[in-house]
Amino acid sequence: MTNPAVESLLKRSNRLGADHRNTNYAGGNTSAKGTATDPVTGDDVDLLWVKGSGGDLGTLKEQGLAVLRLDRLRALTTVYPGVDREDEMVSAFDFTLHGKGGAAPSIDTAMHGLLDANHVDHLHPDSGIAIATAQDGEALTATIFGNKVLWVPWRRPGFQLGLDIAAIKTENPQAIGVILGGHGITAWGDTSDEAETNSLWIITTAEKYIEEHGRPEPFGAPLPGYGALAPAERRAKAAALGPSIRGLASTDKAQVGHFTDDAAVLHFLEASGHRRLADLGTSCPDHFLRTKVRPLVLDLPADSSVEDSLTRLRELHEAYRTEYQAYYDRHAAPDSPAIRGADPAVILVPGVGMFTFGATKQTARVASEFYLNAINVMRGAEAISTYSPIDENEKFRIEYWPLEEAKLARLPQPKSHAGRIALVTGAASGIGKAIATRLAAEGACVVIADLNLENARTVAAELGSTDTAIGVQADVTDPAQVQRAIDAAVLAFGGLDLVVNNAGLSISKPLLETTEQDWDLQHNVMAKGSFLVSQAAAKVLIEQEMGGDIIYISSKNSVFAGPNNIAYSATKADQAHQVRLLAAELGGHGIRVNGINPDGVVRGSGIFAGGWGAKRAAVYGVEEDKLGEYYAQRTLLKREVLPENVASAVAVLTSDALSHTTGLHIPVDAGVAAAFLR
Repeated sequence: MTNPAVESLLKRSNRLGADHRNTNYAGGNTSAKGTATDPVTGDDVDLLWVKGSGGDLGTLKEQGLAVLRLDRLRALTTVYPGVDREDEMVSAFDFTLHGKGGAAPSIDTAMHGLLDANHVDHLHPDSGIAIATAQDGEALTATIFGNKVLWVPWRRPGFQLGLDIAAIKTENPQAIGVILGGHGITAWGDTSDEAETNSLWIITTAEKYIEEHGRPEPFGAPLPGYGALAPAERRAKAAALGPSIRGLASTDKAQVGHFTDDAAVLHFLEASGHRRLADLGTSCPDHFLRTKVRPLVLDLPADSSVEDSLTRLRELHEAYRTEYQAYYDRHAAPDSPAIRGADPAVILVPGVGMFTFGATKQTARVASEFYLNAINVMRGAEAISTYSPIDENEKFRIEYWPLEEAKLARLPQPKSHAGRIALVTGAASGIGKAIATRLAAEGACVVIADLNLENARTVAAELGSTDTAIGVQADVTDPAQVQRAIDAAVLAFGGLDLVVNNAGLSISKPLLETTEQDWDLQHNVMAKGSFLVSQAAAKVLIEQEMGGDIIYISSKNSVFAGPNNIAYSATKADQAHQVRLLAAELGGHGIRVNGINPDGVVRGSGIFAGGWGAKRAAVYGVEEDKLGEYYAQRTLLKREVLPENVASAVAVLTSDALSHTTGLHIPVDAGVAAAFLR
């Protein structure tokens, strides 16, 4: 049975976290104090339940709480060695845990445990951080809130900050919370409802003050030529710039991207003050941990050509890397963690929007959300004062904090295809669906491309959220639809790493019954379709300069001659030779091109379900539902080939395990001697 204090804490946390005006993803923490029975003594024991390290308020569940003995936590004040050694207190929290302790305690645990209040909220609302980062934030706090909310000068999160806030509350019994300079807010209450009410009062009071007293154009007057392009034009430009931008952002390590043309971003980039403010960087620790110390901003008008924009972006990227290395060198101590890479996490393009990057789609998207929060913070601070974030040295102490490094070290090892972006054609059923499912399971972001948009979206939803997969419509015989599918991959995930030419159909007829229309349809879908997809994909792969993979799902029939199958087998042979031709042409760009030759994939196959199975069964004189068994018995291994077997081959071929392999065809046919490659 859930403790009542925990139940109210979780409900409050989820409500607060659901609104990103209150706090951003994984930002802030909440707590509750209460009693529970000690299973050893049977006595009541006072406990603290607090959001654990890395959790998210909006989705917080009981297993995401750290559970600590309140008496032991507060006893740590007697052994606290001082601010120069306060990081040691995080490991000391382990000796205060109750039972198994739940989630790992965060650095903010002391703030919650040492404060004499039953319920505490520490949040990162845009309006609160706007006050916290205003040049005269202390005076504004007094003006806006009176003595109900007090000012705490910037201090890095930790044990000393917890002591400071606890002392302020003790000395000011009328106070309901504090503004943390450069950081956020903390509020408290005797009940969960009171804490939530106080938190929301601080947030809405700050919002109201900014709205009523703020300047109308806090970012400055619009810059001529920097206004937003028309929606279709800016998304087309984003798709054109995207691959090269991702390549720049992946100089040190491959990154997944996210693009947004949110109105707040476009308005910020249109204003005359955007360069000054962007250079100042973000302030709240949660913001710059995910967005880096500052973004890269293209300093060209919105209508600049793609070629000019890319030329300038390359120059700015080189300068950014040099400056970031200098930033690291200025502040790094002998015991600082190694530099994590000098590429920007946020790239802003006037008139177009914002590109953000991370190890996964989720981290890239969250970086985007955090920089949107930062824009809102800058707007609020500039409206009523001057934006004044914490200084660079303090940012470095957070960004390269050994405690943050330890948190990163606890992350699970990435899967084989983590950070890779795949597009699979014909992926709404059969072999294509199995391939998409396997690639997603291995950590890839996947674009499900299919003639049937509804089915494509259904499969994408089955694989997870849009952080994992999206569904798009693509008739591979239509160059415009192919390009739209490729552009969708770029806009959704930043670029492209892996393409699987799987879309197909089969017309099973003897030579004299095969019409010209049959021949053209068969070749248009598979030979021409594969060519069009590979051509559009190769352009992205080359622009990214990150290598990549192109896979053709060919067939045993590409090398084996069977009866009544002239159109299908001929087009499969065409695909097979495309593999060799493209491997020879694209190898210089680090792009591998390989093929897979399945045979007789009956179960789950869209081709077989479309009537081809019945025709092949008639050719071989077996019942249609026995066709898979028939194919299995003619193989050396006597095993039926399933879509998942083909998917496994794709996963291996596109992994680092075969990083030096190109121009290869892998049979997945359970052993058909007549189709052995020579």
